[in-house]
Amino acid sequence: MPNLVVLKFQNKIVVVTGSGTGIGKAIAIKFAENGANIVILGRRKEPLEEAAKELQQVIDKAGSGAFVKIFPGVDVSDEDGVSRMFEDLKKSHGTVDIVVNNAGVSGPVTCFPNSPIGDFKSTVAIHLTGTFWTSAQAVKAMKQGSKIVTISTFFTEERPFEQRPYRFRSPYTASQGAKNRLAEAMSWELTDKGIISIATNPGPVHSDRIYKTVYPKAAAEFMRVSGFESLSSEEVEEVNNDILPLLGEDDKTVKDGISQAATKIAKTKSITSDTEIQKLTTTIAGLLSKIQQIAEKVQNNTSKMIADEQFLSQQQVAETVLMLCDDNISKILNGKVIPGDRVFYPVKPHIACSIPETKSDYNSKVVLFVVDATEESDVARVEHIAQSIENSGGKTVILISKTSIKQAEERLSKFHSHVMDITSQENMKRMLNTATQKIGPINAVIYVTGKIPQMSKLVELSRQQWDGLVDKFINTPASVLQEVLGRYVPGGAKNPPLFKDKEGTIIVIGPDMPSGGKVTGRDRAKVEVFRGALRPFATTVNQELSDVLKSRIRIHLILPGSVDGTESSNARILNAVNFFSSGRATQNSEVIYYPDETRS
Repeated sequence: MPNLVVLKFQNKIVVVTGSGTGIGKAIAIKFAENGANIVILGRRKEPLEEAAKELQQVIDKAGSGAFVKIFPGVDVSDEDGVSRMFEDLKKSHGTVDIVVNNAGVSGPVTCFPNSPIGDFKSTVAIHLTGTFWTSAQAVKAMKQGSKIVTISTFFTEERPFEQRPYRFRSPYTASQGAKNRLAEAMSWELTDKGIISIATNPGPVHSDRIYKTVYPKAAAEFMRVSGFESLSSEEVEEVNNDILPLLGEDDKTVKDGISQAATKIAKTKSITSDTEIQKLTTTIAGLLSKIQQIAEKVQNNTSKMIADEQFLSQQQVAETVLMLCDDNISKILNGKVIPGDRVFYPVKPHIACSIPETKSDYNSKVVLFVVDATEESDVARVEHIAQSIENSGGKTVILISKTSIKQAEERLSKFHSHVMDITSQENMKRMLNTATQKIGPINAVIYVTGKIPQMSKLVELSRQQWDGLVDKFINTPASVLQEVLGRYVPGGAKNPPLFKDKEGTIIVIGPDMPSGGKVTGRDRAKVEVFRGALRPFATTVNQELSDVLKSRIRIHLILPGSVDGTESSNARILNAVNFFSSGRATQNSEVIYYPDETRS
């Protein structure tokens, strides 16, 4: 006798990204239990095939008659793969009802100066661009009442005047912070289509990624920064690459792996004595034990900040997503970022709206500008700040992005300026070296992002347009700032102790909040996507620079404009620049400033 029970998501088509394992698979199973047709995708074919078998069993048990469809080899950051998938679904099934943006990677777990920029970009591409492109393509196959649920992290959510840093995870926090704001922006942009967008930050979840990757790698990074016994920071990094995979293995595998790591590092140290090699073996065994202890301590400390001291299960996250897709609940929560985490994570205040009045004092100081001007007002801002610095005895060098508007080169030519490709780290390295040799040590670097270009909707952008925005406001600033840190502390990326007590000021200005009397929520939401990337990035890197690397180098973020559309004041921005350049701000935890806001 056929099953006459109509399940909650019967006949719905649900796409879950990153669904071959972990949370994604748990979400897919939960929807299958409730009658949905399931579409799963990911980079690896084998886990997807295994997940599909499990899902089919769930569907058979539910008696829903639903189908499972897999798209192996589809990386969410791959433009063509994602586009073809939704074209296929639209042709074969007409519509897609629910998309769950779950796909993600840990990304590099290391201090920002040591994070390869290629890994940084790929992390942003998977988390942020993957979410954007999957959502934008899904919309083409969606009808009224469809839903987009984006899974992000609590480490990038803000409370009033507070931003949570997540040390060693700068590309992860940048992309996740932008994802939260993207979910909000999409709710504004899709309301005319009746499509709902919600994000959820589930907090710590029991998963192999946390226990076998994130916590051990974070512990390993602590050891790399300080070195361990007879091993230098660089040697610790090399050894860590070999021994971290040993965690959780049987005793013989661990013993053999440690022995191989000792033999390998002995060659690099030109050690041949059996006695010395045995000492190295003992040292490396101690290093692995220390890493395990720290990883367990991090896990324990995190659990102590939760009322019941329990991480969520993957099934509980799946239940949350299922609940958010309820027709009535989703309408109530449209545009919200649901703070599903239960972690009481105490942090210092990182955001401020008032800055002490500070006079310009740049006698013999060198200030380098990196400018990617979108509008003439960006150029006027740079001109105003640079002229003030030179009037007070400082020297300026202005590097103008070749993508800047033409007026930038014309109006800034009265200063020592160059037009160049700022996206190239090699170009930046050469220019920083040249400026230092010809003019003197660089005391401060000011990066001006320019404003967000005029556009109708983010979800209507081409992939090329979107990638251009991500590069302009996230990837290129990160690339340039990494080169500046390398200029301040040559060799510090691989030898972290060199950072201790080093000084330097880096200031990022922008992007501005839109101004005018008719600024809409949709206008503000678009800008917040990219401001939402820079805030957690700045706080994360500063925590590493101050608390981990013990330096006096700071990255300050100035976000001009106001929520009420007030025109930004270059005088207040200049005052903030003066304050940061004076060195007085290193004593403060506030690294993000809103010079035009009046909140207190």
